[in-house]
Amino acid sequence: MADISAQLVKELRERSGAGMMECKKALVENNGDIEVAMEWLRKTGLAKADKKADRVAAEGRIFNAQGNGSAVLVEVNSETDFVAKNPDFVTFGNNVAEVALKSGAADVEALKTATYPGGGTVEEATKGLVATIGEKIEARRLARVSNDGVIASYVHGGRIGVLVTLKGGSEELAKGIAMHVAAMNPAYVRAEDVPADFLAKEKDIALSQMSDKEKAKPAEILEKIVSGKVSKIISEVTLLGQPYVLDTNVTVADALKKEGADVISVARLAVGEGIEKVQEDYLAEVQKAMQG
Repeated sequence: MADISAQLVKELRERSGAGMMECKKALVENNGDIEVAMEWLRKTGLAKADKKADRVAAEGRIFNAQGNGSAVLVEVNSETDFVAKNPDFVTFGNNVAEVALKSGAADVEALKTATYPGGGTVEEATKGLVATIGEKIEARRLARVSNDGVIASYVHGGRIGVLVTLKGGSEELAKGIAMHVAAMNPAYVRAEDVPADFLAKEKDIALSQMSDKEKAKPAEILEKIVSGKVSKIISEVTLLGQPYVLDTNVTVADALKKEGADVISVARLAVGEGIEKVQEDYLAEVQKAMQG
């Protein structure tokens, strides 16, 4: 058996994007010849693709595409942040976003059956990328908006994507509000969107936090105090009530009013939302790969 160094495994991983264990095995199987190992990874990868389906892919990137009165966000997941930065992964994600936009796919299932550039479906292209990279990869979520007016599509650091549609206003304003949503993640757009049970709960909390002296005040005064506290909470959890991140002297509602605009819709995706992530020690993985 050839002596496989950590440096050789690292080099193959960087070139192929495949996982640590796959790279070591490829080199062992091919007597340390990195070129033959590269070819071996490509030949055996498709057979392994389906075996990776039950693995956790909680990293990845958000990709966007916009044109002809529509915009989309697509979350494409990988198992590691390392792969999320791989040029082949990024190219794939950008292509998938364009396919989502042009095909009119309304959800991920429809997207998987859409035609990928060069032929075949998006699902087939995904399996091909898994073959090359050696990790579970999947298009997990899709958000789409259409609007005759203004649309903003914004991705922050590849990790958070936002779509905003406005009635009236400018592209600059829509982009600013999309940046605000990325940063502040408001739970609701406007006060009337806040559920009644949420308000009832906040009212109970406000009452429980009051002193006996405050509770002894006349009912109408007590109601005003509680309403004030609840109103403050509503401002904190709604887009229109929050201080605008690009000018904290005004609220988002004020910024919209200044341009005679209103928000029609907001969509926000963040990588890995709702996925239970497995915490792994990368150093331990390397050591295990070299000793196993």
